[in-house]
Amino acid sequence: MKAIQISEYVKGPLDLKVSDVPAPTPSPDKYLIEIHSAGTNFFDILQIQGKYQNQPPLPWVGGMEFAGTVLATPTASKTPSKYRVGDRVFGANQGAYATHVLVNEQTLLPVPSGWSFEDAAGLFVTAPTSYGGLVQRAGVKAGDWVLVHAAAGGVGLAAVQVAKAKGATVIATAGTQRKREIAREFGADYVIDYREKSWPEEVKKLCAAHRTGNGKAGVDIVYDPVGMIDASLKCVAWNARLLVIGFAAGSIEKVALNRVLLKNVSLVGLHWGQYARFETETVGAVWQGIFDLVAQGKFKGTAFKDESFSGLESVPRALHALGSRETWGKVVVNVVGDEKAKSRL
Repeated sequence: MKAIQISEYVKGPLDLKVSDVPAPTPSPDKYLIEIHSAGTNFFDILQIQGKYQNQPPLPWVGGMEFAGTVLATPTASKTPSKYRVGDRVFGANQGAYATHVLVNEQTLLPVPSGWSFEDAAGLFVTAPTSYGGLVQRAGVKAGDWVLVHAAAGGVGLAAVQVAKAKGATVIATAGTQRKREIAREFGADYVIDYREKSWPEEVKKLCAAHRTGNGKAGVDIVYDPVGMIDASLKCVAWNARLLVIGFAAGSIEKVALNRVLLKNVSLVGLHWGQYARFETETVGAVWQGIFDLVAQGKFKGTAFKDESFSGLESVPRALHALGSRETWGKVVVNVVGDEKAKSRL
């Protein structure tokens, strides 16, 4: 089969090459999936450089998120398999930058009805991170005002949609005009350029003009995948909840805790990947909530559409675009396309 195999660490995505590797065969305990589309992530870039906290032993195949069709079910399963040959599924497993992958059942989910493989390939990481953060951790509800940073990114667009679906008003920050336009297209009520140092004042002005009571001071929830908590404390209301999602800006910030005390706010962390280990019951509840929103037409795919990436040969270009912050939403590579593909083992 074809794959992006890492035999030695590289300087950057453009150094990656497609190679022929041994094809996986039906497994006693895993599904054999033909990959149609693969999602890209910032941690993929770190991993190919040898800089990520989880580094498989060399050689290994890059990529984590995918969507495709079931080619074979576990051969030694003592109970009926959840998925059948031909089912459309998405999930996460090391080795997504390939034509085929072996996957455990617990990391597979059904592609929502009417969804493309392209959109489904970008769902596994972004949607539960945003839903879990806003609903499970921050308790978003109708009437809340939510500030979403980097709102045109993969988790950002997911957060905008979840907040709107729950009846909140969304202020979205993004660094370019195009990204602010995208945030509006996905439901943001207001957009702000976070490159302007006065952005906290802009948030406060919006809240003062459109909110009442304690809400005039600022927002109720901050969704931050960037590392902007300290500045966000300048524009939050009493009892606000600030979600620490990640540090895409590259550094872990320090927060003045006196502001946390004075405004009676909560700093709430979210490590979605660890829920499968520490709080498994929540994983199912979160996915059910996401699928409910999809069925209601309140959550749509966030695949980047301004440029297309087709074939494994385009993975280096897709990762380079992602790392250069040139994109919005979820950058997805269409490995074999959305049509019914023939086995390429």
